[in-house]
Amino acid sequence: MKTDLETSRELSVQIAEAIRDAIVSGTLIVDERLPSEAELSEKFNVSRPTVREALKRLAAQNLIRTQRGATGGAFVNRLRFEDAYGQQITTSTLLLSMNAVDFETACEARYALERACAPLSAKRRTGDHLATMRAEIHRQGQPGLSDEGFCASDVAFHRALVDGAGNPVLSYQLAGAIEAIEPLMNMITFSARSREQIVALHTRIADAIESGDGARADAALQALAAYTVGLARDVAACRGG
Repeated sequence: MKTDLETSRELSVQIAEAIRDAIVSGTLIVDERLPSEAELSEKFNVSRPTVREALKRLAAQNLIRTQRGATGGAFVNRLRFEDAYGQQITTSTLLLSMNAVDFETACEARYALERACAPLSAKRRTGDHLATMRAEIHRQGQPGLSDEGFCASDVAFHRALVDGAGNPVLSYQLAGAIEAIEPLMNMITFSARSREQIVALHTRIADAIESGDGARADAALQALAAYTVGLARDVAACRGG
């Protein structure tokens, strides 16, 4: 573990980075107890409050957990994909907002990734995944559903499709694409979209997934992507006019 710190950078950040790198490299393994605050303080030649701040940073990233008692201390966590979803969504949202990614670029990326899940979901989805998709389609057809509620339902539908692929790596990668990009797309297109058209396309997707037809699910996603891009162009044209 690297213990030489730069005076020009925040010490707690560097300590957290050093411990994180040791976890990533396997020097510190899952469930291993970290050295005590006193030992880390001596190792890095810093105060205990500085070490404590570094450990807080690692705990916030779910990389470590703390236990009380005589056998307590800080231990390396087994990070689950689900634990990292929030960070992935936040990072994706920030990247989109700070870099002004245009709508069609974001749409292309999102649907290219999601289409990779369609054939897998058609083979592997569970009854729960399909039930969620059907429930969200029903919800989207309710006349009193707000725009915010429709957007949330849209996200839930596509998350069920992706999770149905049974691949946690894909689910993690698409957490940002769906939960960051989808609300952005809804925000731009909600004034022009036809809920009936979206419900019809969602129904086509769900029917294909239920019948195990990955190619048909992919075709329906392509149709949804084309419809979404067309909506954005219509909105842009109206604003330009």
